[in-house]
Amino acid sequence: MASRYSHGVQRVLAKLEASINSGNYYEAHQMYRTLYFRYLGQKKYSELLDLLYNGSTILLQHEQYASGADLGILFVNVLTQSGTEPSQNYFEKIRSLFSLMNPSSPERDTFVQSALRWSIKNTEYKTGHPDLHQKVAQVFWREKNYIMARQHFIHSRDGSGCAAMLVELHEQRGYTNEIDLFIAQAVLQYLCLKNKATAQEVFNSYISRHPKINSDPPYLLPLLNFLFFLLKTIDGGKLAVFTVLCEQYQISLNRDPCYRQYLDKIGQLFFDIPSPRPRIQGVFGSLLQSFFNDLEDEDSDDEHRNTASTSHTAQELD
Repeated sequence: MASRYSHGVQRVLAKLEASINSGNYYEAHQMYRTLYFRYLGQKKYSELLDLLYNGSTILLQHEQYASGADLGILFVNVLTQSGTEPSQNYFEKIRSLFSLMNPSSPERDTFVQSALRWSIKNTEYKTGHPDLHQKVAQVFWREKNYIMARQHFIHSRDGSGCAAMLVELHEQRGYTNEIDLFIAQAVLQYLCLKNKATAQEVFNSYISRHPKINSDPPYLLPLLNFLFFLLKTIDGGKLAVFTVLCEQYQISLNRDPCYRQYLDKIGQLFFDIPSPRPRIQGVFGSLLQSFFNDLEDEDSDDEHRNTASTSHTAQELD
């Protein structure tokens, strides 16, 4: 019986290769799914992961974006169902598939969100493993999607990469008087994630990379001086110094209504200031509250949509 099963699989694989060579990608996709159900039923996870990764790569390279993304989503589903531990090897495979997917495809977002949920297995991370966030950020950066690149960099540990992206973004799309604003929000958000090491790295790297910033303090822009002293104050841990620092730079901090909320959070995390739980009003408040919800929410165990569509055809190919 085992040999008959093996013979049937070999026949499907042979037909699969012929379909790809002849450009019949729809048929190839259906056969990949047939093999998916067979391998999954037999718990042949290693073989199935190789099959799905290779199949997704082939279909995406031939611009079969929907079919390729479907196999990519199945690839992540198998990682989850098999209990596979997050590793750099699989992070790189996810990055490779993500980079091949059509940026406008809705399946692409499903794929990366599923991958990020899988990546937190047996870790302390709540929003996805920082190394996977870094790889996703790099893909978005290459595509010049700076908004999404920045979002993923903030959840990574790559302060140098984030700084390089921010310098490029400012030089291409920012105003001269916004040099300090581009780095301030990044530093404050890293600190809100209690990632002081990366906050320091992104600040130092941005200062050294940006051609219009003198590399040593004191800086011409007050907000840069504030960030410089804030990072040192956190190392010292003295609430009185933190309070005086915020008062002295109040004018600069008033340039962005978000800064006060970030600093409230930083005060709670690093200086044990009790949370006042204020109500945040307006559009900026809604965006900021969304950011804080992402920080505080436990990994919500809502079972997100299982995107593998059920095939009514798991045909027996003798």
